[in-house]
Amino acid sequence: MIREHTLHILNGQAMFDYFKKTHFLIDEIMVPFNEAMCFGYISDELFTQDFVEKRASVHHVTTEQYTEITLNPLEPLFSKDFTHIELWFDEDMFCQINILTILAWLDKNGHSKPINLHIVGDKFQPIESYTLLATGYYELFKQVMIHKTLPDSINLAPLKKGVELYLSYLQEDSDLITYIKNHENMSEKELVYHLLVNFKKYGLGDVQYLEIIKAQRSL
Repeated sequence: MIREHTLHILNGQAMFDYFKKTHFLIDEIMVPFNEAMCFGYISDELFTQDFVEKRASVHHVTTEQYTEITLNPLEPLFSKDFTHIELWFDEDMFCQINILTILAWLDKNGHSKPINLHIVGDKFQPIESYTLLATGYYELFKQVMIHKTLPDSINLAPLKKGVELYLSYLQEDSDLITYIKNHENMSEKELVYHLLVNFKKYGLGDVQYLEIIKAQRSL
């Protein structure tokens, strides 16, 4: 009998560090996905050189830095030695689009076994779990991330909500952009703080919010 070999993919370094600190999933193999796929240019050639170049540009780092920060921690995933994958992500837009990216890569690379998805809360505690297959998620990724169109159906409720937010959050009439426009006299630093507090459903960080503010104020 083949022993199940499990890889846990976590949404980002903060979750990875917290799980390590609290000895959660102790003796398990964990990797962080250090990305913000809901922001900036995307390539559908996932984790290739073209992808690395586009995403490095988005994050204002060199391709070498991007590789060190994002790709190197994922090396256990790329080795394809795992019989079982478990995902640990928040329910906000930021995390859901990262989930979509990982599922798309697994689909494109022929991962056919069931995947466990754990949705966690503000303190990284598990609040929901799903079992799913990666099949079809690469096409879903391209439809959403490349063609910017809403699929007819998305089975996972958190992902459906995340995709809807992703496709609308930078539109001129979105609640986020409207808020930024209505606070044009507020300093960038103060406005970033207010966005972090009031728009947690997006899950964006201060770096992304600052870029959005600058882009709006340069119009």
